[in-house]
Amino acid sequence: MASAADTAAQIAAAVTRLLDEVPALKPLKLVIGLDLRARGDVQQYRVELPGPKVTKDIAADAKVRVEVPRAFFNEMVKDGRVADWREAFTYGQAKATGPTQILQLIERVVEKQEERQRARRARPSS
Repeated sequence: MASAADTAAQIAAAVTRLLDEVPALKPLKLVIGLDLRARGDVQQYRVELPGPKVTKDIAADAKVRVEVPRAFFNEMVKDGRVADWREAFTYGQAKATGPTQILQLIERVVEKQEERQRARRARPSS
């Protein structure tokens, strides 16, 4: 079983990787509550951006709450990319709740970044 410190480091690494993929989200000031569900247990973490600063906490001040099964999170933390996380939210493996404006803002920023990446790949190299 992973310790809270190991899990916090994994969360920080996953968030950092996602922020590196979508640099426009780096300046976002947001507190996220992350609930990792496992057999009758829920581990709760507070993720503060910019940063990320991750602590094992209920995150009562969180604007957005993300719920993910622990086993799925363990797989995603290894090498999950933005596209993998989008698919997880689309198909219900991960759920986000919070103010619609914040969720839509994040979604739009991610879509714009993906469009830029597709355009970069579609451009013929010289």
